[in-house]
Amino acid sequence: MGGFFYMEWGNEYKGYLTSVDAYMNLQLQNTEEFQEGVSVGTLGEVLIRCNNVLYIRGFDEDTDMN
Repeated sequence: MGGFFYMEWGNEYKGYLTSVDAYMNLQLQNTEEFQEGVSVGTLGEVLIRCNNVLYIRGFDEDTDMN
């Protein structure tokens, strides 16, 4: 699933969810980081602890992720 992952401290990540565990820890691939809506770089693989996620918004993989 591709999506936008919003953190409680204001950062956003755009990438593909590859794994989730029973505690809702997330593993993302092809991840891009955003701060205040501006891309600050490509990170690749990212692991996010469950208590940092504010919300997740999916996107249609057939359309542009922007």
